[in-house]
Amino acid sequence: MGKLVKITGGVGLGVLLSQFPEYSQQYVQRLGGAVDELQTVVSDFDTSAQATGSTRETALSSMSVGNEFLRRRGDDMSRTIARYTYLNESYDLLKDAGAYERLVYVRRFGDPQITKNAYADFQPAIPLSIDAMVLLFGGYIFGYGAISGTGRVVRRRKKQQA
Repeated sequence: MGKLVKITGGVGLGVLLSQFPEYSQQYVQRLGGAVDELQTVVSDFDTSAQATGSTRETALSSMSVGNEFLRRRGDDMSRTIARYTYLNESYDLLKDAGAYERLVYVRRFGDPQITKNAYADFQPAIPLSIDAMVLLFGGYIFGYGAISGTGRVVRRRKKQQA
């Protein structure tokens, strides 16, 4: 029974990792689209600020002392600028990265809106690329090893308690 659980864990993680190259490609494509759209919004704001002789920071600051609507719009714009900055940095890291490099930057796949939309359109496929096959095998080895190691720890603790 233990061997079956290890093999199942290995196969499960392997199959999951083998899908990562295609999912990451879809995520990065959506990320690029989001960056393009946010850049338009931020550029429009910066242009408006410059037209009034202000910088981005002074324009945002002046909105904080306005009426309730201006304060809310200023807060919205601050969040939009922060999101744009983060997503643009993520896109710069991920756009030319290969599947293995993207695994290193997996924390950059955390934008909830992009993740939700990329996952909604994602169609799992049989991995035919070399990267996917390597990740499949690596995931199998890691999953098998993790379950095997966990089993050893549990058995040792049971022996110590007995």
